[in-house]
Amino acid sequence: MSRSVLGIRHHGPGSARSLRRALEDLHPDVVLIEGPPEADTVVQYAHLPDMQPPVALLVYDSEKPEHSAFYPFAIFSPEWQAIQYALDNLVPVRFIDLGFGQRMGLKGSRAHEDPLQGLAAAAGYADAERWWEHLVEERQDDATVFDAILQAMTALRPDPLRTDPREAAREATMRQNIRKAEKEGFQRIAIVCGAWHAPALVTSAAASHDAAILKGLPKLRSVATWVPWTYGRLAIDSGYGAGIESPGWYHHLWTHPEDTASIWLARVAELLRSEDLDASPAQTVDAVRLAVALSALRGRPRPGLDEMNDAALAVFCFGQPVPMRLIRERLIVGETLGHVPEETPQVALAQDLARLQKRLRLPPQAELRELDLDLRKDTDRLRSVLLHQLRVLGIPWGQAVTAQGKLGTFHEYWRLRWRPELSVSLVEASRWGNTVPDAATASAQARLAEQGELAQVVQLLQDLLLAGLFAAMPAAVQRLEDLAALSVDVLALMAAVPPLARLVRYGNVRQTDVGAAGHLLEGMRARIFVGLPPACVALAPEAAEAMAQAIRALDEAVSLLDQDTAIWHETLARVVETCQGVGLVAGTAAGILLDARAWTPEEGRRRLGLALSPARTPPEAAAWVEGFLTGRGTLLLHDDGLRSLLDDWVGGLQGEVFTELLPLLRRTFATFSDGERRQLGERMARPRQETKAELWDSQGVALALPYLSRVLSWTND
Repeated sequence: MSRSVLGIRHHGPGSARSLRRALEDLHPDVVLIEGPPEADTVVQYAHLPDMQPPVALLVYDSEKPEHSAFYPFAIFSPEWQAIQYALDNLVPVRFIDLGFGQRMGLKGSRAHEDPLQGLAAAAGYADAERWWEHLVEERQDDATVFDAILQAMTALRPDPLRTDPREAAREATMRQNIRKAEKEGFQRIAIVCGAWHAPALVTSAAASHDAAILKGLPKLRSVATWVPWTYGRLAIDSGYGAGIESPGWYHHLWTHPEDTASIWLARVAELLRSEDLDASPAQTVDAVRLAVALSALRGRPRPGLDEMNDAALAVFCFGQPVPMRLIRERLIVGETLGHVPEETPQVALAQDLARLQKRLRLPPQAELRELDLDLRKDTDRLRSVLLHQLRVLGIPWGQAVTAQGKLGTFHEYWRLRWRPELSVSLVEASRWGNTVPDAATASAQARLAEQGELAQVVQLLQDLLLAGLFAAMPAAVQRLEDLAALSVDVLALMAAVPPLARLVRYGNVRQTDVGAAGHLLEGMRARIFVGLPPACVALAPEAAEAMAQAIRALDEAVSLLDQDTAIWHETLARVVETCQGVGLVAGTAAGILLDARAWTPEEGRRRLGLALSPARTPPEAAAWVEGFLTGRGTLLLHDDGLRSLLDDWVGGLQGEVFTELLPLLRRTFATFSDGERRQLGERMARPRQETKAELWDSQGVALALPYLSRVLSWTND
């Protein structure tokens, strides 16, 4: 009976290649791997043709799926190669670490802080990561390296049985599983474990010693499956606690063990050219020569990542760091997303999502993807519904964005990026149902009972409509009616109207029935119109700012509905009359009335004149001006009277008062466009008589009016 302990780094191409060679030499009749025993039930799926690393074992508590852990594998991970060797050769393969449930009940940390640092320093390396990479990971298939690793780790751990409780329990479990394999009659046992654990698995320890360590550990009902992983996530310290800095480079070392430098730097040149950066074949040759020369100067057998980066920085990037960041993101790390076959056991919800993704031709991708959906097309509308349903479920695969300069109601714009942790979100959401629509509906109904704010319920109602979850809408509308009937907060009612108005206005784009929402909206508007004027009296500055913003948003909502706005304008007129003490609110209402032509320009000038009269304090007048002019630079450009009134008022401010009000006035004018501010400056630099004469020729206008009247009225006589 032989026991071979093969200490590896959890993600390393040199370790993986040497391990594969060692296994081929040993011909084991069982392979034991450091890892969660729950994986024993799904390890066979790793051999399916469509299983493409990077992937991860997802182990979670069947009763509380949010309690979960990932164990990632790349094609260059030694454990992955050990699994493939065992399955290729029909050799039993088992995972021998602590179960997930037992690890959840243990506290502790790794028993060492970078134990290789001392060995690296003795070898002349400042970085233990680089030392291990140069000595182990850049080797080819040297099976003898494992004896050297065991000796080095034994020197670092003279008493391997002394460690913290968590690590002691893990190593005790692994020793127990090794004994179990020996009792079952296996003769050639290959044990694949992290290098640090190797001395503890070689050392003899009494079974009673290990049993005492493990006594009383909790057990949970945990489940394992395979999920896609990314190299970007593999670069983060996760899973085995062995995050690596350069998974893309390690993948290159695994797939191109020969002629590593030339192929790598050719890929660098190709990447730079794809981004319209210079990278000629001659530069590629020079970069390869430089990398080889650097490795010789540094006593290296072949160029490593340091030499590749130095050569790329000097030859391709001319010493500039920005292209190097691109090389790191795309090549050194990479965003490769693995693939898990459909045959792999998954929760029903994940299976349903996979079917929908396939049917809608919307595969998950690790790279950021921008999506423009035309809601008039059936496929795009169904894609939108799916993305909104996932958002209701708390699975943010897509993020809705506003495209600059594109305001069409028939388009939606999304940014998609699949992250491995969304697999856990799918498991958690599976408690709501087995299909995406059913789970989203049940989740929304549960959230309704928890929402106590009008705006929250309106937002949820909007989400339901966008997601096509009509079964949950009656309960949402009823909840909204109940809250609206009890609410005496006019500001809260106002906040609920804009999203509701958007639903009523644009719901038909998605072929949805918004009749109930429209009926509810009418009742809320009536209550707001009655309660708004008294709600605007005697407001503190912060409350006045909130009310002004709410009035502007409500005005936009009213204009969306294409209904008679007379009652709304009458309400605003009452606000102007009753809220003179709150200049910001009164000015906001006045500006809206002037924009909507409910007031004539003459009335607008009269109101501004009253607001700027000596009867008001300068701060009150400035607040009125802010509400009146915010976002209305064109108004000042084309109305000489308003501009003159404002100019006279500003010119009459005393020095200290002007200094005090200047920030407020600057904030108002900052809402104008650059062109409006420039034209205003030019107009104010001219004499008023010149400006008036230039802008208005009464005789010329009188001559043109008859012809304009005939054209605009479409008369033919």
